[in-house]
Parts: sequence; structure tokens; C-alpha cells
Amino acid sequence: MSTALTLYNSLTREKETFTPLVEGHVGMYVCGPTVYNPAHLGNCRTFVSFDVMYRYLMARGYKVRYVRNITDVGHLTDDGEDRMSRGARLEQLEPMEVAQKFSNQFHDMLRMLNALPPSIEPRATGHIIEQIDMVREIIANGYAYEVDGSVYFDVAAYNSANDDRYGELSGRKIDELLAESRELKSQGDKRSPSDFAIWMKARDGHILRWDSPWGEGFPGWHLECSAMSTKYLGTEFDIHGGGNDLKFPHHENEIAQNVGACHHGGARYWLHTNMLLMNGRKMSKSDGNTISPEELFSGDSPHVSEGYSPMVVRFFMLQSHYRSTMDLSDEALQAAKKGYTRLLEAWNLLQGLEAKGGAQNGTVGKELTEGLAAAYAEMDDDFNTPRALARVFELVTRINALQGGQLSLEEVSAETLAAFKEGLGRLLFDVLGLKDEAASGGAEQEALDKAMQIILDLRQQARADKNWALSDQLRDALNEAGITVKDGKEGASWSI
Repeated sequence: MSTALTLYNSLTREKETFTPLVEGHVGMYVCGPTVYNPAHLGNCRTFVSFDVMYRYLMARGYKVRYVRNITDVGHLTDDGEDRMSRGARLEQLEPMEVAQKFSNQFHDMLRMLNALPPSIEPRATGHIIEQIDMVREIIANGYAYEVDGSVYFDVAAYNSANDDRYGELSGRKIDELLAESRELKSQGDKRSPSDFAIWMKARDGHILRWDSPWGEGFPGWHLECSAMSTKYLGTEFDIHGGGNDLKFPHHENEIAQNVGACHHGGARYWLHTNMLLMNGRKMSKSDGNTISPEELFSGDSPHVSEGYSPMVVRFFMLQSHYRSTMDLSDEALQAAKKGYTRLLEAWNLLQGLEAKGGAQNGTVGKELTEGLAAAYAEMDDDFNTPRALARVFELVTRINALQGGQLSLEEVSAETLAAFKEGLGRLLFDVLGLKDEAASGGAEQEALDKAMQIILDLRQQARADKNWALSDQLRDALNEAGITVKDGKEGASWSI
């Protein structure tokens, strides 16, 4: 790949050429879900975006350590209740049952959307020791104070020692941040509204609690990401990502904690995805302007005219740049379905094309090579998937013209066509993470047909041997699996 990779760094508010700390290696941390309720489409949009980044970095030859956490403690509601404890109360389960239930659901959803698993997926509750150690370091460096078993980060002390650094990511002044800081009911004893808890005293009835030098309590939500990112990626690493809604206070506080404990701000490049709208408005349960991933796939919602396959949904997501808002509507999904079908049809046509140009390229061969290079160059421009797809659809037009004879295959060398097929397939399936669901279903159906034929042959042999018990046993077992066997003059047949 000939062009340099550039990223929009939220910290500097500029596009920068990406230069990893260690040549050939990338450390990337992405804030994962708080697993107290089902994953929503906004989550899916964020993690599909970072999945594409992960895939593209690997396609460029980097060895990537991708860390994405699971938050299962410390994320508080406005009334000061831990979200996991609240989930456990509402579900009438133990907190770790809630965490496992919704972690499984989250993983299932991302598998359906063909997102690769991260290299490491640490849980906050599995890193309590590291978080306590980080609190100790922050206190020792003069950036935190303890009050009645809770420990708070001292933003004023941090700013005094670091040239008013707090607010550098969100771009807001400290007075604005003071006005926007949430005042949680359980944190009324901190010195300033801008200070935030890094360790909280466990009140009576609080389920999740651990021993610490400050008494029984639990870590703050912001602390876990600082502790786990530095544990697995070091005090300085390459990329930190998450949704735009995490920029303040979560990511702002992470930087402060990292500097407070390690004298480094953690990541060098901060990447943020934008929000998901529906029908031009913010999703909201209160006014009914919402849809779950399951409803989107099944079509069981008044907002869609039919169910859309996970790959159509992924393709739809790729049509917006990760830093842009994405507006979900039935009309947009219908257009995405048509576009995705057209793309796969062209891909399948391409597989049947054979070069006739010998060793020499004409104009068409050069256009294919240059068009594919242009698509990859768009990915180098801050992972610009919509513009990369636009380049791909220019190539789709040429593929259809080659198939229809409007363009001549005599102008494409065998070497160029083979390289084009390989490069386009790598972009569509390895980088963008799409897959041909029809082809996948066909392969599965073929495998099922072969397996059923083996079973029917065994049953036929049992009948020939007058082993009626085995014959009936096979038929009954298939019936229990939802497969009906019918015996006829031409032999047995099956249906689901």
C-alpha cells in the first residue's frame, strides 16, 4: 500500500500521519460495554467501526493488540447506584449472572455482524488489584484525597501541576466542565464538583465490594480503563477509541488518571465514533423512536418494512464515515440492501471472468488496477469506508461491462485480473468484514444435504436388513430434530 495512513486525532483536532510507537506493532484500546442490559444499535455501530480499523491495520501488515474491556462494576447511575447492582435487582439475578448474560448477548450480536473478537477482553472485576495500585500511585503523586473511605481525584491539583491540562480532549474550559459535571448523590463529600471518584466507599446493601486500604468499596468507572489499558498496552500506547459520548467525562478523566499515576496520558491517538440517529432524530424509548438489533433483523418493528440481514446492516453502517452521524431509516436500509446485492452480484460475476489479454494490459486493465488502489487509498484517509465503497462501485460498473462485452477482456492481462480478484476480495471480506450470506447458506445447505443422504442410506440399509427398530429409531430422532422423513416408491425423502 503506497499511501500513508492518516487518522483524525480527537486530542489535537487534526488529521495526523499514523506512526506507531513500535514499528510494525499497534496497541489499540476501545471502551467496551457496561453489561447490565442488552446491547443497542449505537454499541453495534461503534464496535463495527473499530472492527474495520482493526481489520485494516492488520491488512496493512501491523501486528495489532486490540484490547476491549467489559465494564461489570463502577458505572453509576445519576442516583449513585451501580449499574450492575441495578441490573441484578431488576433481573433478580446475581450481578455476575447479569454480567455473563449480557456479555453473551453482546458477543452473539457482534458475531452476527461479523466483528472479530479482540485480542484481550479484560473485565473490571478481574483487575481490582491493578485499580487499587493505581489509586495508591495517584494519591502518592498528590493528585487525589481520601474522605470517609472514598478517594477523589483532585482536578485543581492536577491542573496546577500540568498547565491546566484538564479539558484538553473535550476542548472545554474548567468553568464549563464544572457546570456540566454530574453531582452524584453518593459523592457529596468531595471538595469540588469537578473532582471525581476513583474509589468509592460501599454503602450498606451494596453488593459489589472489595477490601482496600481505604475500607470496603469499589473502583470508579473511569479508573478501570486507565488500569487495564496500561496493564496490557503500557503507559504509552497508540490508539484509544470509543463513542463520542465518552469524550467527556470518561476519556477526559482517563487522561488525568494516567498522568496522575504514570506521568503519561496513555494513548497518542484518540478516535471517536459519532452517534446513531433514527428517522433524523436521536433514538429515544420515551417517544418510541427506537429499535433493537433483534427487531431490525427480524422486522418486528413498526419502523421497518421487513427484517434486514446482519450483513445488510453492516453494509449500511459502512456507508457513513465513523466520525459522521448515521441516520437509520427504512428507506436507507432498502437502498443498502439493493446496493449490497448489486455488489455481491458483481463479485460473483468477477469470479467467472477469464483474462484474454495475455501478458499485456490495455486501458481497462490499468483502470482496474488504479481503481482498486484508489479504494485502498480512501481507507488510508482516516478509514473512510463510504468513499472506499464509492470507488468499489465504480469498479462494479466496469465488472458488469466486462461481463456484458461493453469492455474487452483482451485489455486485461491474466496477472492483472488475478491480482484484482485477490485485492478486491481482501478489501470486501477481510477489511470491510462483509460476507456473501447466500454463498455461505449454499455451502451449509450442501453439507446438510450430504449428511442427510448418509443418514437415509443407513436407514435404507436397516430396512433392507429388516432391522425395523434401528429404522424407526433413526426416523424418530430426525422427527425430534424437526426433520420429517417420508418413504416412497423412489426411496425416502426429507424436509424441514
